[in-house]
Amino acid sequence: MLPKMHVRTVAILTANLVAMMTLSLAARADDGASSWDGDQRGAVRLIAGERRNDGRAAIQRAGVEVRLAPGWKTYWRYPGDSGVPPRFDFAGSENLKTVTVRYPAPQRLIDEGGTSIGYKRNVVFPLDVTAQDPAKPVVLKLSLDYAVCEKLCIPAEGKAELTLTGKKGAQDAWLSEHEALVPTLAKAGGQEGLSIRAIKREGKRVTVDVAAPEAADLFAEGPTPDWALPVPMAVSGAPAGQQRFTFDLDGLPPDARPDGATLRLTAVSGTRSIEVPYRLDSGN
Repeated sequence: MLPKMHVRTVAILTANLVAMMTLSLAARADDGASSWDGDQRGAVRLIAGERRNDGRAAIQRAGVEVRLAPGWKTYWRYPGDSGVPPRFDFAGSENLKTVTVRYPAPQRLIDEGGTSIGYKRNVVFPLDVTAQDPAKPVVLKLSLDYAVCEKLCIPAEGKAELTLTGKKGAQDAWLSEHEALVPTLAKAGGQEGLSIRAIKREGKRVTVDVAAPEAADLFAEGPTPDWALPVPMAVSGAPAGQQRFTFDLDGLPPDARPDGATLRLTAVSGTRSIEVPYRLDSGN
């Protein structure tokens, strides 16, 4: 049995430890971020931003941040010739009605394995979250399957949990920066700035002309994840002030026909990006 002095000392130390843990958790909540889960190659956390109103709906803003070591990369929703797209699972979350994952514009990544599409820097995937009961916080629980690659790809898993209160915190500006990198929906045509000016289909070949104030890139996706279209390649022959890309309608699922399918074309130039739907009619 401990002497009285020691018992009192232990009680004081325990109380101080509990107080420090409480303050730490409070600081973490005010900071609007969960702890990191991962290693030196890649790690994952959840961050939160200030609530916004979208019509009558209150949207809780959040994000999944992936931290990458220098020289490592991770992948977009469509990884290109190789790679693994991220898989987000929010099962077990509390007071969660819906969650929509949005993807910042990616970049073309070329190495010995071919051409892939993804990120070589820390990236935040913004989330639009709605609550079952808007008067109560959402406890968001994430399980993320993804890959981090240098010369070889390594499967990774990250778990995180964060309570979304809708208050503005320390991560709000960081989240807003990545929300601004998500491509905006646009139509093909002659609008100013970054735009897809023309799309032409000749048999299996699709040609796309992109206008941009600086160097641009283009990515193409099918209507479902099992389409594996080639990454568009830059070619000559574009009108002045434009850049031309082509790709073939290869990599379709068995028995799938291109006619009537709607592709998703993403054009990227600097910090600007747009997403243009394009229907493959038989008369193109």
